[in-house]
This record gives sequence, structure tokens and C-alpha cells, in this order.
Amino acid sequence: MALLIMTLLIAPGCGYNDIQGLDEETNAAWSEVLNQYQRRADLIPNLVNVVKGYAAHERQTLEAVTQARSQVAGIKATPELIKDPEAFKKFQAAQGDLSTALARLMVVVEKYPDLKANENYKLVRFFPTNMTAKYILKMDVKPNFTVADEKAAAQPPEVKF
Repeated sequence: MALLIMTLLIAPGCGYNDIQGLDEETNAAWSEVLNQYQRRADLIPNLVNVVKGYAAHERQTLEAVTQARSQVAGIKATPELIKDPEAFKKFQAAQGDLSTALARLMVVVEKYPDLKANENYKLVRFFPTNMTAKYILKMDVKPNFTVADEKAAAQPPEVKF
């Protein structure tokens, strides 16, 4: 009887609150990631305009960056996005396309030393390279719990005595 009472008193504190707290931390961290993606998307028109003034004939690259940004802007980024695998895959693909387009733009910029010295360009360029690396390097490694066979895990084992 004493064991039963003791178990009932201890059982409620078996980690549920910890799990809820970790879930909230995860949502907050994901919101911060979404904020940085939005900031990057907001800075891209400025970057394109600065480069456009120096490299008007690099129209194809500038259009690719603008199109990739529009594609990213078309996906509503919310904390719930990570719960929908298909939507998250589209979001990741759009971000990858944008990163590729920005990388091509940086190659174009290397051809123009005057542009690299432009103060507006220096200010706008800060985010795509430094901010992304800063947040990637500061990410904490979280334990990953996976199930090898989800169908087997969905069905409880049958107990026979």
C-alpha cells in the first residue's frame, strides 16, 4: 500500500514538464530560424539593386535571385511547418534554390572590384554569409530519437502469461 501511494506521488513528475519545456524551447528556436530566413529574404532586393547598378548586363543572374526570393516568399514559414514533411521539403528546396542563386550572384560580384568596395554592398552582403554561418555554428546538438520500424512500434506487444 505504501509503495502504491509513493508511486502515485512520484509518477506525475516523471518528465512530462521537462518534455513540454523542451518542446517550447524547440518552437522558440525554430521561430528564430524563421526570423533569420525572413530577414535574408527582406535584404535580397537591396542586394540585387546594388549589384544591378554595377553589373547591368548580368541580368540573368539577377533574375534568378529575384525569382528564388519570390519562391521563398510564397511559402508561409511558421513553426508548424516542421510538422508537415511535404511542406517542409518544399521550404527546404526553396531555401536551397535561393542559396544557389545567391552563390551565383557572389561569383558575379567577384568580377567587379568597385562593387566590392561599395559601402552599400558591404552592408547588404553581411547577412547572407556571416549571419547564416553564425547561427549554424551556434546550434546545439539535440538527441535524435528514431524508431527503426514504425509499424511495429504502433502496435503494442501482446503479453501472455
